[in-house]
Amino acid sequence: MRIQRSKLGSLINFLLGASWALVFISIIFTFLSYVQINIIDAIFMSFFAGLPGIFLVVLLEYIIVGQEKLDEMKTQTKLLQEILSQTKKESEDINTLDTL
Repeated sequence: MRIQRSKLGSLINFLLGASWALVFISIIFTFLSYVQINIIDAIFMSFFAGLPGIFLVVLLEYIIVGQEKLDEMKTQTKLLQEILSQTKKESEDINTLDTL
């Protein structure tokens, strides 16, 4: 599920890891800061502290899925072109046999 072919893919994978680190650090830091006041408030505030990082994770995953979809479509196009060339060749072979 990860892009592995270019510098852009490496950058996206790095940013994805950094986003997850941001999520975990913000949740833990916020929880430890608010746990002295109230445990329910700490959980509630930790959830909201993790939302920006989760948004980045979702955005980067969306980019990865779009890139994988593009790669798959390129592969399918190549295969369809090969099938088309084979069927054209077979139909030409059949036409030459019919004329004999």
